[in-house]
Amino acid sequence: MIRLALRCIPLLAVLAVAGCANVQLDATSPTPATVEKLRMANLSPAQAGAFKLAPGKNSAMDTTLGGLRGSTLAPAKGRWSQFLKDTLVTELTAAGLYDSVSRFVIEGQLTDSKVDAAIGTGTARLAARFIVTDRGKVVFDKKLAANASWESSFYGAAAIPAAMNQYGALYKKLVSNLIDDPDFRRALAK
Repeated sequence: MIRLALRCIPLLAVLAVAGCANVQLDATSPTPATVEKLRMANLSPAQAGAFKLAPGKNSAMDTTLGGLRGSTLAPAKGRWSQFLKDTLVTELTAAGLYDSVSRFVIEGQLTDSKVDAAIGTGTARLAARFIVTDRGKVVFDKKLAANASWESSFYGAAAIPAAMNQYGALYKKLVSNLIDDPDFRRALAK
């Protein structure tokens, strides 16, 4: 019995390492539904200002992501708040509503970022405070969130990529939630 257990140790080590992945998430392409919403909303063009971690939050939240069973997902440009900004700029640009000299400036503060590739049900959450200024005067200031839950496999080879995809999709969902917000639309109305 002991001999069998000793023979299995190398196999278990290989299996443990094979389940780990280190992936970088890069800027995405625009979402057709979000671009269409932007085009139909009759909004003024805007620029993106500073996007950063909210005050008082652990700095690791902006650069790392736990909950992936030993695997890691990192933002390609080093900060999740920058990834949120890039997602917003991508959507605005595709809709013809990004203007780097606009009087309207959209800024963001990352307030929550987590994923859990748990066995059974996986969960993810992304939240940020968005601030819109018009010539320096605040015209919109609100915290918004996007959540996801999905069936999560016992097998890491299936659960980890699913969790990474679900988490990455939250950036587009959060930007869509911002665009759907009636107060945001009023702040940027033409």
